[in-house]
Amino acid sequence: MTALPLARRHFLAAGIAGAPAVLLSGRALAASDPFSLGVASGEPLADGFVIWTRIAPEPLAEDGSGGARMSAPVRWEVAEDERFARVVARGEAVAQPAMAGAVHVDVRGLRADRLYWYRFIAAGVNSATGRAWTAPAPAVDPAALHFTAATCSHWEAGYFSAYRHMTAEEDSKLTLFLGDYIYESTATGERAKQMVRSYAMPEATTLGDYRRRYALHRTDRDLQSLHAAAACVAIWDDHEAQNDYSGIWSQDAAVTPAAFAARRLAAYRAFCENMPLRLSQVMRPDGSFRINRRFQWGRLAQFDAVDGRQFRSRQACVDGLPSRRGRIAPADCPDFADPSRTFLGFEQERWLYDGWARSNARWNLLVQNLLVAPMRFGKGDTAKLWTDTWNGFGGARSRLIEAMAATRLANPVTLAGDYHSWWMTDLRSDFDKPGERPVATEIAVTSITSTPPPGEGIKAAMADNPHIRYFEQGARGYLSVSLTDKSLEARLMAISDPRARHATSRILRRGLVENGKAGWA
Repeated sequence: MTALPLARRHFLAAGIAGAPAVLLSGRALAASDPFSLGVASGEPLADGFVIWTRIAPEPLAEDGSGGARMSAPVRWEVAEDERFARVVARGEAVAQPAMAGAVHVDVRGLRADRLYWYRFIAAGVNSATGRAWTAPAPAVDPAALHFTAATCSHWEAGYFSAYRHMTAEEDSKLTLFLGDYIYESTATGERAKQMVRSYAMPEATTLGDYRRRYALHRTDRDLQSLHAAAACVAIWDDHEAQNDYSGIWSQDAAVTPAAFAARRLAAYRAFCENMPLRLSQVMRPDGSFRINRRFQWGRLAQFDAVDGRQFRSRQACVDGLPSRRGRIAPADCPDFADPSRTFLGFEQERWLYDGWARSNARWNLLVQNLLVAPMRFGKGDTAKLWTDTWNGFGGARSRLIEAMAATRLANPVTLAGDYHSWWMTDLRSDFDKPGERPVATEIAVTSITSTPPPGEGIKAAMADNPHIRYFEQGARGYLSVSLTDKSLEARLMAISDPRARHATSRILRRGLVENGKAGWA
């Protein structure tokens, strides 16, 4: 692993190598610590970022409040040094019961492309210290950017060792969360016996239920350390609400869209409360939620974060079935190619394509939730496709790739999660022409803990899917990316065992995308 700068090692020492009762700032945990869920930052701009905490003296309170049942003042500070000798911004926010004690501060007026430290103070107690980089100015050409990406952190399936390695071994300026940050379900029966630890909660369906899930995840020290070490950009997938839902349709065919609406709304609110988001952008006055947004890292990179669940058409090929869960369906199902179906929603599609048309970035990264490339099982009349990925929205996938080509988008790279396995693919306008030059490059990130899909059938089908350059389902871990004006280097980081608290990490594979040459080198 690359050696860390001395300042970063010093910053992380208390939280990772110190005694269990010490957080990043070195303060002892009180019995009713108001900052029991740590701190976080996100949404970096050239002049600032969002800082977050949640006042939660009773983090797992059954009502989901975290014990924040009355308003409380919370002071905050941002400094140019970790000892807060040079404070450059400060203020006071109010933790409100309506937000379960969550505090989001949109800090502005900072200098571009530099490191800052931040903290909160409440009831005479200092929070852990967090750090965040501001983005370079829009017209600047930064030499490089190092970032990491993670997805699918099922609490019950293992420990968050991968988060620890992301913090300790990566000098990352940005963390991308690609969905399934929590899981809504709780294992029961024989399945529960296979789990490492239990949610010990009923399946989440209400706002209080979802708040408790986020609180439980945030009690994990490895996740707290990761959030404190770098700003993040987060999107949701399905498990933040319900497995395999699509738009307004539950996975259960017996549940009407009207009945599903309240659950979905509660899930979205809990996500926005518990992530360091710019609330003025994502929580609308009419009570709706919009998480699609765009970030620039100078002229080096544009990140387009999109919502791949809320505005989708109904699940593919489910007519007459009792469940709308993802499945393998015959390739002649008309839903697969229907141009009237949408994955992002037509309004979000226009927003994305308009942004691509205006982009002057050297690299354009699409931060989204599911595998874009098709995966075909078999040939001819017997061929079948999985329905829950972009496969189930083939007309929308064609529009996506056509828009990349039509806008002459520089170095498009799509990131994905969800499938608990590694995928490196070349995206083409016509996947039936293996010799056609790729339009874009794709990487799907394996899970932090979630169990993998059966790999034998997928590996057996590789010969019929030449655009898939690499697949591996056996390793859990995270993605590490180094970006320069010349190339994107991806390191697929694998941990030894998600069921072990002190799992080790290794580089499973390296991949390279060269500037101006779509597809894996």
